[in-house]
Amino acid sequence: MIAVIDYKAGNLTSVVKALRYLGAETQVTQDPEIVRQAAKVVLPGVGHFQSTQLLTDLGITEAVREGVAKGVWFLGVCVGLQWLFEGSTEAPGTAGLGHFAGVCERFPAEYESAELKSPHVGWNSLEQIRSDSKLLQGVEPGGFVYYTHSWRAPLVSATASVTNYGGAFTGVVERENVMGVQFHPEKSSAVGLRVLKNFVEL
Repeated sequence: MIAVIDYKAGNLTSVVKALRYLGAETQVTQDPEIVRQAAKVVLPGVGHFQSTQLLTDLGITEAVREGVAKGVWFLGVCVGLQWLFEGSTEAPGTAGLGHFAGVCERFPAEYESAELKSPHVGWNSLEQIRSDSKLLQGVEPGGFVYYTHSWRAPLVSATASVTNYGGAFTGVVERENVMGVQFHPEKSSAVGLRVLKNFVEL
């Protein structure tokens, strides 16, 4: 069973629909005990980083830490990826999970031009795909996915794929059983479905 954490994120329904389309058994929950018992956990996300404070308030942050330590597969989407880092300048008082080092930052003001606007919205490609990535098996470098975000995760040793938008940022992060995608796989056509299928079949 895949526990899909409900913290009032806007793309919850579309993520669940995509997972069920792929044949996954899902349970939408705010219950940390269900998160602890799940074989896999998905954290969807749309909106302000401060909304992730609810995860700590509900006891889900600690449940995720315990599950991850036991080897439970975890996938964060959009803000869900950013939450895997130490935090974000979007909400300096809200701590992330801290599984990956670094802080998410806003696209620089100089991106505000005719060519590069913030937020970064639309299709962009995944480059430099790590060959050992479980999440990206069968996804070729240059595959297009759908983004909508104003904050970006830094490049770290666990970065599995990079996207360029006035500079490189982490499109996919992956280390052992913990994974995150900055794009929206549920809106990313065949490439997005392949990413979700890879996760479902782990």
